[in-house]
Amino acid sequence: MLHLHHLENSRSFRIIWLLEELNVDYQLTSYQRNKEFRAPESLKQIHPLGHTPILEVNDRPLVESGFIIEYLLKHYDKEQKFKPADDNEEAWEAYTFWLHFAEASIMPLLVMRLVFTKVVEKSPLLIKPVSKSIHKQVENNMINSSLTKMLTMMEQQLQDNHWFAGDTFSAADIQMHLAVVATNAGEGLDKVKYANILIWLKRCQEREAFKRAEAKGGSIQF
Repeated sequence: MLHLHHLENSRSFRIIWLLEELNVDYQLTSYQRNKEFRAPESLKQIHPLGHTPILEVNDRPLVESGFIIEYLLKHYDKEQKFKPADDNEEAWEAYTFWLHFAEASIMPLLVMRLVFTKVVEKSPLLIKPVSKSIHKQVENNMINSSLTKMLTMMEQQLQDNHWFAGDTFSAADIQMHLAVVATNAGEGLDKVKYANILIWLKRCQEREAFKRAEAKGGSIQF
């Protein structure tokens, strides 16, 4: 029995999407964020970290989206539809790289951006100019240049391939989706400079399993 604990507008959307792609039965419990934009304390009763996604497998809680993806593929993707075969070295390397790149490289920058944005929003009126100034410096000195390099690399990969692991959709695309949505927030990505990323994003959102995941878990917005 699979029971997914899902927090609105979070990484756990990835797992809903993958479960829909795999077409397996699961129970879904959704949670709202609190006033501090954090997960409710009740999640700590399921797993001490209190993060989502939490996938209970026969009442055993599993956490971390990358690990949960690998677990589900190992046990439910018997035809290897969502992960390249080990003997397809090029596709396997691309799949594994982007699966880890999502959380190890690009998401920390995006989380940093989100945190500083929330700090400015929550700052008292008297110190808001100071927090805005710090936010601007962090953006200019720590985030923008690194993010531009990463987006350029992503654009190049998708210029040569329909999907991040090559010609076939994989769980690496599911893992990368959140990062692309986050970078496309606000004014949005440059439609010329990052045309292939935006085409890939539309391709993801046109998948029937993605639409079912949105209907059940809500859309991802930043």
